[in-house]
Amino acid sequence: MMPTSHTALPEFIAAGEALTDMIRVDGDQWISKVGGSTWNVARVMAGFGIRSAFAGAVSTDCFGQDLVAASQEAGLDLRFMQQVQKSPLLAMVYSAHPPQYFFVGDDAADLHFNPAQLPEGWQSAVKWVHFGGISLARQPLAATLIALAIQLKAQGVKISYDPNFRVLMDEQYDATLKTMTQLADIIKISDEDLQGLFRSDDIDGALNTLMSWNPQAHYLYTRGAAGASLIVATERCDHPAIDVIVGDTVGAGDASMGGLIYSLMQQPQRSTAEHLRFAIASGAAACQHKGANPPSLASVLALYQQASK
Repeated sequence: MMPTSHTALPEFIAAGEALTDMIRVDGDQWISKVGGSTWNVARVMAGFGIRSAFAGAVSTDCFGQDLVAASQEAGLDLRFMQQVQKSPLLAMVYSAHPPQYFFVGDDAADLHFNPAQLPEGWQSAVKWVHFGGISLARQPLAATLIALAIQLKAQGVKISYDPNFRVLMDEQYDATLKTMTQLADIIKISDEDLQGLFRSDDIDGALNTLMSWNPQAHYLYTRGAAGASLIVATERCDHPAIDVIVGDTVGAGDASMGGLIYSLMQQPQRSTAEHLRFAIASGAAACQHKGANPPSLASVLALYQQASK
């Protein structure tokens, strides 16, 4: 039984995977780091002061315990994090340059997430639910999450989606990509995501196809050091990357996703250009230190103001 960390139910939830990155260093040494795309977004939102939770399942072993401890440290509502006696989900990163990896997790804990075990009344309290990552490429978890997204959308809950392309996402993922894009209010996509998901070097064509599936959504289109765009219906705003001293870029995309959601939730009166600038500032702030550590709101606001000049 997970401890209760908050009395009030969260207004933001990220549902998906929390995992452990096993990273090979110095040839034959391995280090472990907590991670997971959707879990990272939940931590970003909590760091910005939003009542947040990660809804998913982790193992009961040392890897799962590390994820629970990091979630508690981030201020997440632990009532939404389920621990089951199954093996952990591991990302084996055997080369960092270029990135080469595979996943270990047959019948792992993440696949056994059960929304029926979430706290009573949570659906009435939540305003926004985020989906994405490899959780939507792993069955039966993917089917569980898609059904949940459909149910939440029907209730008027805002949905965000970041496919975050990984090698698991082959042709069998195509239907999920289209379904989740059609459900989402915000879709974050990078140029590398588009190339991988559409298996094509025609990046502009892939982006246009994606947007045709849901013309009313917000599309946060990121291009690394080349900056990002926010596309809403017929309006497109572009902004260059913010110049910072980079520790590394791990978690920058998740931070920019969290930044855009936060800006839309807390400052809906902002213009499209201002929402984009806040998202870019959030990603840049995450790059200022090593590891997927959520940026502070103060650091994001400083970069946001800097980019406004």
